[in-house]
Amino acid sequence: MKLNISLNENEEKVLALIKNNPFIPQQELANQVELSRSAVANIISSLVEKDYLLGKAYVVNENQQIVCIGGANVDRKIHSQAAIQPYTSNPANSSQSVGGVARNIAENLGRLGWPVAMLTVAGKDADFNLIRQESEHYMDLSFVEQKETVATGSYTAVLDDTGNLFVALADMDAYQLLTPELFKSKEKLLRNAKCIIADLNCSSESLEYLLTFGKELQKPVIFIPVSSPKIKNLPKDLSGLTWLITNCDESETYFNCKIKSQADWQQVVEKWLALGIENVIVTKGTDGALAGNQQGERIHQPALTVEHLVDVTGAGDAFCAAIVDAWLDNHSLKEALQQATVNSVRTIESSFTVRPELSKNQLLNDMEELIK
Repeated sequence: MKLNISLNENEEKVLALIKNNPFIPQQELANQVELSRSAVANIISSLVEKDYLLGKAYVVNENQQIVCIGGANVDRKIHSQAAIQPYTSNPANSSQSVGGVARNIAENLGRLGWPVAMLTVAGKDADFNLIRQESEHYMDLSFVEQKETVATGSYTAVLDDTGNLFVALADMDAYQLLTPELFKSKEKLLRNAKCIIADLNCSSESLEYLLTFGKELQKPVIFIPVSSPKIKNLPKDLSGLTWLITNCDESETYFNCKIKSQADWQQVVEKWLALGIENVIVTKGTDGALAGNQQGERIHQPALTVEHLVDVTGAGDAFCAAIVDAWLDNHSLKEALQQATVNSVRTIESSFTVRPELSKNQLLNDMEELIK
């Protein structure tokens, strides 16, 4: 027992409310202590860890978490002030932000009010401290495995004086530790998940484990590719996968084909569905998105005009998160595509990877403004 561990002020407030009503909804808890729902989820996890709560009643049953598995990185951009000269020092400006496909999706969903848990492997270093600082208000980070032996995932882009990419370096070794053995040790988390979202930083073996686990427990599983090279990480058997949200480049790599026409695009959607995936979306930049499902729906969602292009970083992750949000709220496929397109455009118009103004109400307002 750990009951001698002291509690902070917010933990004491939450514990008192739960003692008064063990079945109080988490959103009501958040309202009463004036914190976000995700912050309350973090406090509850802390109370369970400290043995002040046993994980009974609503903590597990009423508020299942969306579990996001995969990348949580620090992204750095280094802009050369002049033409790059090799083998010597070049004057430059630098910036950094937190990223990673799974982490970005988790933050979007957390800002939309969903309880989210992030599962990844990271180092015990300053980079993860930054990720924690930027992420902990929107997701439960208590399941992150920190290791002394690896560095937190990072992506460093060196841009020349014209703004074009000169070279990029990615240190993603930590994600090799996202193994079936790790997932087995987190079985309680996965068993209680509302759904499981995994990006393709996970290996084929690990993704196969998650999909099999999901099918056995009738738990929705969603795969999100992160790049064309990593599309090879998809398991051979994709039957029963709930969602695959991918793009044309990744689809071309997977099927070894070229998408040159609308008919080619439609055929790729059919190829994915033929593998037994329940819902498929294939995006194509300014041409929009094409979606299909096993119920026979086929919908093309045109792209929206971007009024002020600032930064495309995070737009795809915003799209994916909005699809999941709409689907969990039982909206139609058409409505989900519209919402995802709106969230993506608004992210492109923001300098942030996840736009800080995002909320359920803000997204509804954006929908009313952009969808005519």
